[in-house]
Parts: sequence; C-alpha cells; structure tokens
Amino acid sequence: MAYDSAATKERILAAATVEFAAHGVAGARVDRIAAQAKANKRALYDYFGDKNKLFAVVLERVLADLAEAVPPSGDLPGYAERLFAYHRAHPEALRLVMWEALEIGDRPVPAEEARTRHYQDKIDAAESGGQGGDARTRVFFTLALASWGIAMPQLRRMVLGADHSLDDLGAEVARAVRTLPE
Repeated sequence: MAYDSAATKERILAAATVEFAAHGVAGARVDRIAAQAKANKRALYDYFGDKNKLFAVVLERVLADLAEAVPPSGDLPGYAERLFAYHRAHPEALRLVMWEALEIGDRPVPAEEARTRHYQDKIDAAESGGQGGDARTRVFFTLALASWGIAMPQLRRMVLGADHSLDDLGAEVARAVRTLPE
C-alpha cells in the first residue's frame, strides 16, 4: 500500500487540533499527536517543523473554517447569533484562541497582519450596516458577547443558573448586540 502524505498531514492536523484545544501548546505532547494520527513523530516534524509551527497551522486552519462558516455581516446581531452557534458547535476554535492568548499574551501572534485584515473585513461589514458610530468597538463587543458564554461555562452556570438554555442565550446575545451604542 502506497504512503499517502496528504492523508497523513490531515490526520496529524486533526489530532493536533484536539490535543492543542485540550492542552494548549505547552501542555500538548507530540507523542500523543503522533499516536492519535497513526503517524510517526518524524513525519510531524518533517511536515510542520516544531510544535509551535504546528499550532500556528492548526489555528490558521480553524480560523479559516470559522471565517468561511460565519462570514462578516452588516447585521451584527445576526452575526453574533451565528458566531455563538458556531462556537457552541465547535468549541475547539474558541479554546485554541484562548490558549493562544494565555501562552502568547500581548505579543504579536502568528499571521497577525492577515488576521487583522480579516477583522477589518468585519468592521467594514459592520459599517455597511448603516448603524454609524464606532464600528470597531461594536465589532469588538459583538465578538466578546458571542464568545463569553461558551468560553466560561462555569460563570454562565453560576450567574444564569444551571438550567439556563444555550438556545436562549444565543438569542439574548443577539438582543444585547442590538443595544450596543452607536
């Protein structure tokens, strides 16, 4: 049977996504990624370099999937509701960004210029919605509102109660974004 390098790369990326979402870069283990991917560590290093480079590739891919699934929109409340739903269905995307923040802090992140341009697309879309005012602030708060309830389940449970529905929270996020000042 011929070796399929594309399939091996895909298995490594899938395994690395799970590993990094659970443990961050510092806690992730290349041995576990290789074992889960049914690949050897040498293939991982040959294809992706080191663990930090692999994390950057994983994060770039996850963010590209998110951007495709939830494109920018002039309808920020609708965008917030779709983003909340995406994070609910794909919590690894939010977890990876949180790990990046914990491990990199305020230093520049991989592909920061490209990611900044992507956020500018969101700002431009928000401006096209005709609400006026500072679209940058509205987009920032929209991202925060759409993410926080998924990122902090313990806080959500303690403040809203264990029986508070995530379905209801998604609609409440959209309502909150509607009230953001111009």
